[in-house]
Amino acid sequence: MIRVGGLICAVVLTAGFTPALTAETCTTQSQMTPADRDTLAAAASSLASKIQADDEAGIKASTIAEFQGNFTGIAQAIAATSAKVKTEKPQVDGLYLLDASMLKAGPGGNPDASFSCPLAHSASEVDFSIPQLPPGKYAFATVWMAGASPWQLSFLMRQDAGKWLLAGLYPKPATANGHDGLWYWKTGRNYVAQKQTWAAWLYLQEAQQLIQPAGFMSSTHLEKLQTELSTAAPPAVANGISADAPLVIQGPAGQEFHITSLNVVDALGLDVAAHIKVDALGDAAAARKRNIDAAVALVTAHPELRNSFHGVWVFSDAPGNAPYATEFAMADLK
Repeated sequence: MIRVGGLICAVVLTAGFTPALTAETCTTQSQMTPADRDTLAAAASSLASKIQADDEAGIKASTIAEFQGNFTGIAQAIAATSAKVKTEKPQVDGLYLLDASMLKAGPGGNPDASFSCPLAHSASEVDFSIPQLPPGKYAFATVWMAGASPWQLSFLMRQDAGKWLLAGLYPKPATANGHDGLWYWKTGRNYVAQKQTWAAWLYLQEAQQLIQPAGFMSSTHLEKLQTELSTAAPPAVANGISADAPLVIQGPAGQEFHITSLNVVDALGLDVAAHIKVDALGDAAAARKRNIDAAVALVTAHPELRNSFHGVWVFSDAPGNAPYATEFAMADLK
């Protein structure tokens, strides 16, 4: 997954997931043979180095056949990530062997696969729930790209003809506004203790975004965070928000704003990002006025956000148009 300018894009093997009750097996890094560990680490490091070099052709040649014919999404992720990690030395910091070779495709296609990976000398475990997975031997690797603004590159790989090939690419920044996921988790907990529920909920969202390498991967650690996030959610968003179930905020002139998503972006600073549903954008002046009114309405309804964030991004979403986006510093929202 990659985050650029507050937008999130993903390159995945399949879409959506449902845990499956199967007997797939997982081997953690500490349980691997030295040969397996070295081979996987080398494959992941090679992919990371090719991303640094913006070597689209090299990565395409190291990708499973199913993706080589439709490489556009991966190519875009490579181009967007390359400049972010160009000068850092790849450091492999997580490896898992995922054996799904006993899976059998049925009339409806490939089955879902679940892998449970107990960690050595610990009560914790890592789990993978991957939908519609073709039979085969897979591996998941995370590569740390250290630096002033560190990134994490995660790869799903499949063994084809004795080679480990790319089957899923998930690049993402490891920090936001200079802080890592654990910092956001701890700060979110502090907001919970202070009963600042909206700030707590948004900070815990950011913690999850930074800590989770890919959407189909979970762990004892992440499940605890998810429980805290669900518990911290204000009643108005406890069941989630979407275009079909928006958060409705009253504006300064009595108008209603239908917020379809609310999260955090690291752009000009740590900002709240709100998408609002509109019937039409109108001209630029009208669209900007509507956006600032929506931002004022949001921080007026939830004033704790003023002290927790640098500003507010508002994205007006109208049918058939690209979002109209504007950013406002908190000092300008009066």
